[in-house]
Amino acid sequence: MKNYKIIIQYDGTRRNGWQKQGNTQNTIQRILENALSEILGETITVNGAGRTDLGVHAKGQTGNFKTKSALPKEEILIKLSDTLPNDIAVTEITEADDRFHARLNAKEKRYVYRVWNSPVVNVFERKYSCRIKEPLDVEKMRAAASLLVGTHDFRGYSSLGKRFKKSTVRTITSLDIKVNGNEIDFCFSGDGFLYNMVRIITGTLIEVGEGKRSPESVEIPLESLNRADAGVLMPPHGLCLEEVLY
Repeated sequence: MKNYKIIIQYDGTRRNGWQKQGNTQNTIQRILENALSEILGETITVNGAGRTDLGVHAKGQTGNFKTKSALPKEEILIKLSDTLPNDIAVTEITEADDRFHARLNAKEKRYVYRVWNSPVVNVFERKYSCRIKEPLDVEKMRAAASLLVGTHDFRGYSSLGKRFKKSTVRTITSLDIKVNGNEIDFCFSGDGFLYNMVRIITGTLIEVGEGKRSPESVEIPLESLNRADAGVLMPPHGLCLEEVLY
């Protein structure tokens, strides 16, 4: 039995998120498992590092699967390229230690939320960035972002229900805001992120940039743990899982 680590890229526009579901075949995990099962002639289960939502993209999603097949990894990679739809690709496959698990062994995840800050549409990037028409105050957003770095209870920055009983404490190791012309990138690194956490934090920072709230107000949801105290949930298409570190 071999354990393979894979790097996966996908355009999430037409897909129902990463995690397989009983009522649809249109998830990244299900499509990947079906392709691998066909290629290797056995039922394959793929573990993913992160459960990206409907419409979210990935450049560096990481997964692992185990197989009894003796098919060389180079041939598996080629056959995947021939089998998968053109909005999903496995870009790398390596043999891993038998105990390696893509989700359980992950140490850090890096996400980027892209904003196109212009009254004019960016035609070729419209599926991968969210347009904000009015100018944003980047320095105020950076001041607010700095207050969210560190270890906090981020329940107020998530869409988790009250019945969720597990720990909602997470560590954001860096939250950088980078400007390249009209594009503003919100770059997150951390040990893990709660459901919708990146999109809600980004929405809150954008409200700071729009002058709708003060930079200091971003600390209120950390204290109240109340979702209502945070900003809007940004659309999924601006978000991309860039890399998973082990």
